[in-house]
Amino acid sequence: MKTLNHILPLVEKPSRYIGGEINSKRKSDGEVRLRMALAFPDTYEIGMSHFGIQILYYMLNARTDIAAERVFAPGVDMARHLTASDMRLFSLETRRPLTSFDIIGFSLLYELNYTNILMMLDLAGIPFYAQDRNETFPFVIAGGPCTVNPEPTASFFDAMVIGDGESVIIEMAENWMQWKYEGGRDKTELLKAWAGIRGVYVPAFFSPFWDAAGRQKLTSLLPGYERVQRAAVADLDVQPFPEAPVVPFGRPVHDRFRLEIARGCTRGCRFCQAGFIYRPVRERSLSGLAGLAEKGLCQTGYEEMSLLSLSTGDYSCLLDLLKELMNRHGSRRFAISIPSFRAGTLSSEMMEIIRSVRKTGFTIAPEAGTEHLRSVINKNLTEAEIAATMKSAFDLGWQLIKLYFMIGLPTETARDAEEIAYLVHRLRRNRPRRGRGGNINVSVATFIPKSHVPFQWSAQLDTETAKDRIETVRSRLSVKGVDFKWQKPELSFLEGVFARGDRRLAKVLEAAWKRGCRFDGWSDSFDGKAWSAAFSDVGVDPEFFLESVPFEAPLPWDHIDTGVGRDFLRNEYERALSGDPTPDCRNGECQGCGVCDFKTLEPEIAGNKEENADECLSELLYPDLGMEDSKPPPARARRIKITYTKLGPGRYFGHLELANIFIRALLRAGIGLVYSRGYHPKPRIAFTDALPVGIESMCEHIFLTVSDESGPMEIKDAVNLQLPEGLECTFCVQVPDKAGPGSRQQVTYRIVLEDGTLFDEDACQRFLQAESFDATVRSGRGVEKRIDLKSFVVRLCRVNPNTLSISLAEQTGPVIRPGQAVSHIFQLPGDALLRARILKIKEEPADTDQSEIQRGFYG
Repeated sequence: MKTLNHILPLVEKPSRYIGGEINSKRKSDGEVRLRMALAFPDTYEIGMSHFGIQILYYMLNARTDIAAERVFAPGVDMARHLTASDMRLFSLETRRPLTSFDIIGFSLLYELNYTNILMMLDLAGIPFYAQDRNETFPFVIAGGPCTVNPEPTASFFDAMVIGDGESVIIEMAENWMQWKYEGGRDKTELLKAWAGIRGVYVPAFFSPFWDAAGRQKLTSLLPGYERVQRAAVADLDVQPFPEAPVVPFGRPVHDRFRLEIARGCTRGCRFCQAGFIYRPVRERSLSGLAGLAEKGLCQTGYEEMSLLSLSTGDYSCLLDLLKELMNRHGSRRFAISIPSFRAGTLSSEMMEIIRSVRKTGFTIAPEAGTEHLRSVINKNLTEAEIAATMKSAFDLGWQLIKLYFMIGLPTETARDAEEIAYLVHRLRRNRPRRGRGGNINVSVATFIPKSHVPFQWSAQLDTETAKDRIETVRSRLSVKGVDFKWQKPELSFLEGVFARGDRRLAKVLEAAWKRGCRFDGWSDSFDGKAWSAAFSDVGVDPEFFLESVPFEAPLPWDHIDTGVGRDFLRNEYERALSGDPTPDCRNGECQGCGVCDFKTLEPEIAGNKEENADECLSELLYPDLGMEDSKPPPARARRIKITYTKLGPGRYFGHLELANIFIRALLRAGIGLVYSRGYHPKPRIAFTDALPVGIESMCEHIFLTVSDESGPMEIKDAVNLQLPEGLECTFCVQVPDKAGPGSRQQVTYRIVLEDGTLFDEDACQRFLQAESFDATVRSGRGVEKRIDLKSFVVRLCRVNPNTLSISLAEQTGPVIRPGQAVSHIFQLPGDALLRARILKIKEEPADTDQSEIQRGFYG
């Protein structure tokens, strides 16, 4: 039977599947009474960028009786190999098949990931529909923003969490343990207990029917359970926070420490679902954030921090927070990223602090090209404010600014869409006149009228018109310094259908999955023809869900109560048509949306949260300055060489992964690194030649400059405590200040073939006896070149039928890897070398007499 180790050498980015990351938790059965798999229906790199899964992972694993493990949608290649090998989808921590878990919890963040849910359930051997799963299968639940319209996927889940998961998940887990260990065998009894928790929707207790107009209505089957109220955390400061989040391998989309400074937004942008379903604003306290940042950076080794919020620039103590973070951590050369803010909310002083160490991305979302249309959507932002913010950013040295727009907003005309291009042209005048940089990335997407917003009754722009308007904008922005990107209208069409649809879409999802639809949010994976056929197979008209809806008509999500009243949303819709603004209630008058009861839930503003806030702030920003003079002077910079091994799971790390792993390990270990100068300071660290993924090594080297008084062997021991399985420092020594990766080497490898493949003795002898051996190799850039392989192979010995020893000389020109050389010499079948264990044994100076080595070795 094939194992995971047989598959990993054959797939793209194998480190996605090995687990064992820093801060991950692996629990033995022992005291564990409940095992939950946190499932994310997209790839590891995207799922590990989701802050919500880190919160749940931390909360659940804080309990000794609960084990939370992670599972992500495998890549298409991995899914194919799992199926061919008759292996079930497994968790990262213990590699358990999903069927051995008690609960599987999916995170639903994006409607175009829905087919991946079915792919994962299929690979796990779990029936899709809740009604087909008895007590022998895990309970399958879901949470995330997409659950505010749960109906398209409701048939697949036993329960769905609406709102903040922190306030719900532990109670659900306790209900399960009580049900399981107190003799409960009837699945319905647990579902009834879950239905009694605020924020939990149990689809089985609602029966759908459709009126004459084809609109879904629901009948409650459980007395007193007609509506599901959203769960909301009142005070973020008292909630668990992942102080030591899992540090992922590979290159996640958001590869930085994430500090959630606030949740919710009351700007009232009428298109923004998140702005309505996460109300009210709840800011973390300044002192709390400072402590969380301190712990998080120490536990992760990250060099960049992202301040998370729907509108970070609106955080009431942002300037003080930025000063405090730089006061504490500026010497580490770490960068601060602010992913979301309104133009005009960042002062020049704030921007100066952000760029003082390292400039990160800078994004502005005008959304519309005219001030009139921005008034319609309540994005009360003037062109002058946008221009001033861009000018400040460019003047302070930012080289790239991203602008986000939408087409298809309610009341939009073709002229409004054209104005996006004209606005960009005017904003482009703020680019620096001299030097490099000053580029603008413009992104355009089709507006989707999602649930629980004032525009939920609006129609979505049809695909052909969307294409025409996007092309109009694109054709007018073919100018220097502007890069134009857009989301395919076909993707927006499908997203709109599933954002606004009902339970009929479950069968469409199943039909699309059967036709091979996966990763539909990725343009290169989207199959429009397969989706059209799936709708036709089931007899569902997708256009129906994108039409405008009368105010009095039922909506598929009417039974979900986010706290914002329907009358308020309708009033906002009418104010939009007249262009009337609705002010932010953060510090002003309540607008009566209905979400706050002012007893258990109300806006939480950081500046108002603590008594003696001024004294607290003073202590944070100016902590006993007299101690500064007593600090010892920094240690003299020294150059250090570390030798390390890369074995077992370590062979699946790519070169860039290794660099990140070691830099973060050094920072977690408290080793003082010396940084380069300039706009983007980096640690002064150099690695020897990058090994291909899949090759193990006994002798890799790192050269780094440190400002640390610890001895070399102390550094080695400290770093080893921070490395994942498969990497180990074996030696550390101080070297001359300018030492680095040396000149050419000759490197010896041992290659062991598996699965019965053998090295042919005749092929070995033909190569040894040949005067020359021509081969065509391809460079990393795809350029083919003819070489004489004899000039690269210094030693060759067939140790036994499946084991080979080969020494290669590094020369100027193409780099020849052991797999390339052996493939040409022995003409092995395709997968044989991928599955082989290739171990780099030693390095030697390159000036050894090759002819003497060959004679002595070949004997």
